[in-house]
Amino acid sequence: MAIPELELLSSKIYAGVKIAIASAIERHRKLGQSISIMRDGKVITLTADDIPSV
Repeated sequence: MAIPELELLSSKIYAGVKIAIASAIERHRKLGQSISIMRDGKVITLTADDIPSV
């Protein structure tokens, strides 16, 4: 594969991963489940009420 093709492929993969993560976070929020995230180098847990809607 040439470099432009790899860049296009990596862009598509990145976009797909972002969509999948957003979908999983939204599903947790709707189901009332908490999530753990990294913020300022520390792991914190957000309750469903603390998860911003997308």
